[in-house]
Amino acid sequence: MVLFLYLGLFTWNIRTGYMDTLASHTGLELTRWMLTPGRWAWSRVSSFWERYVYFVGVRQEAESLRQDLAQTQEELVAAREDAARAKRLEELLAIAPLPGWQKEGARVIANRLGPNAALETFVIDKGRRQGVDMNTPVVAPQGVVGRVLRASLSAATVLMITDPNSRIPVVSQKTRTQGILTGRGAGATLSLRYVSLSAPIEVGELLVTSGFEGIFPQGLPMAKVTLVTRDGASIFLNVQAQALFDPQSLEEVALLKKAEPETPPAEAAVDESLPDASRHLKPGPDKKTEVKRKSKADQDGSRAIDEAKPQKKARGEGQ
Repeated sequence: MVLFLYLGLFTWNIRTGYMDTLASHTGLELTRWMLTPGRWAWSRVSSFWERYVYFVGVRQEAESLRQDLAQTQEELVAAREDAARAKRLEELLAIAPLPGWQKEGARVIANRLGPNAALETFVIDKGRRQGVDMNTPVVAPQGVVGRVLRASLSAATVLMITDPNSRIPVVSQKTRTQGILTGRGAGATLSLRYVSLSAPIEVGELLVTSGFEGIFPQGLPMAKVTLVTRDGASIFLNVQAQALFDPQSLEEVALLKKAEPETPPAEAAVDESLPDASRHLKPGPDKKTEVKRKSKADQDGSRAIDEAKPQKKARGEGQ
């Protein structure tokens, strides 16, 4: 029955062609309905994959750019630091050398370190090996910073002028008023002590070292007068001054050392190429030769006298 039905439909299809037409249309529809979802799914998958690959590339590129940016920022920070250091060193080298003194640079490596942490101090990277000793003056481009309090082989502790234990004789640059400049601690102004009531000191005057203590050279700038008042029954003026440097911004300083005395120049060596006048002169007789000549002459004279005596005696007998 199945075979008879199949042959009947086959014959009928050959005559009419309906089955081919139906199959073609039905197959196309089925193919369309089956391929459309697959194509949509494929487009989604391919689009997702492309976006994923693109995002991966973008992410890698962004990471590379981020690293380049970080490296550039580090180089920029280093360049700015080098420029700031070069400027500070240039200002440090601009300090005019004082007669009889020589300067040497040093780097600040710590602040308030060790047993001197309670004092206004900092530590530098120079010590006794570099010729740094106690009371060596320490200056900055702005003015005097302090003096060396203690020194080891390769480091030293500097006591700043802002410390209460610092007392330095100074003189005002304009009116030549003398006093003792004393520190009052961190963040406080300096105090100029023992200034008489009649002293003609003015606000804004520059205080410089007087050199009386024998530690600092004369004429180094130290502070600027900010206040001049009279306190009650005191016999001295209340004079306050501001240090010329900022203790929190010190990174490099200069050490002042007394220059070693110059050695006298060595005597000029005789140039053998020049003609020697003594070579053209006859050498004079020395003492031994002169004595020998005198003794020989005496002997010759005595012999002549002895030979003359027999002649005189013979003449007398003949007469």
